[in-house]
Amino acid sequence: MDLTTSRIRDWAAGCLTIVLAIGSGLVFGADADVAAALAHPDRPAADTAADATRKPAEILDFAGLQTGMDIFELEAGGGYFTEIISRAVGIDGSVVLHEAPGLMSFVGDRIDLRTANNRLANVRVSLTNFDTLDAADNSMDMVTWIQGPHELGFAPEGVNLGDPTTAFNEIYRILKPGGLYLAIDHIAAKDAGLEAGGTIHRIEESLATQMATDSGLSVVRKSDLLKNSKDPLTAHVYNPSIRGKTSQFVVLYQKPD
Repeated sequence: MDLTTSRIRDWAAGCLTIVLAIGSGLVFGADADVAAALAHPDRPAADTAADATRKPAEILDFAGLQTGMDIFELEAGGGYFTEIISRAVGIDGSVVLHEAPGLMSFVGDRIDLRTANNRLANVRVSLTNFDTLDAADNSMDMVTWIQGPHELGFAPEGVNLGDPTTAFNEIYRILKPGGLYLAIDHIAAKDAGLEAGGTIHRIEESLATQMATDSGLSVVRKSDLLKNSKDPLTAHVYNPSIRGKTSQFVVLYQKPD
């Protein structure tokens, strides 16, 4: 893709975000200053080291993050994106750092460290299964689920993390009319089924989209930002041959007005 084509694409994506916001009645401030959030002096060095592969600036630009937004971050893990979004949406915005109780053994004390001493004052921690989200109806401007929808096929030590259909109905429920849902996950091969989430921690893009659209959401746009044509799509995401280099889908959905 040449520079001119890239600029036209970025301009069109920005215009679409504005149209979506106006059409839905959502009113925000300016584009979120993600660059400033990434450069914040209090940001952990380990987070900065991960930026090259996780591409937070590009991802959040694609999502159309704005100042003043209320964000529900499903399965936030240790809070890598939480910290960026918290500072980017500013004091007029808010972030719910969510994690499923059944996954807390993988998270350890990282949430406590991330939120210690009220260092992210606009962040609230919520621990629930995916099908019982702790937010009011029509209250969120955006829900993000980054490297997570595959967990609907995972039951650590036999612990169920939530019913898939109900989980997506919950995403729909808490989004404001016109609100956005950003989904990113490791891609599984065709016909791998939901069970791939429990075996290799992947999910088919088509299956993730089917569950989202069945709940009433519609696809706004997609991105190849995290695609890797060399990923066989069949290896466990923690396999040394592919860890940190998996091919991932990036899709933005919207709730109707």
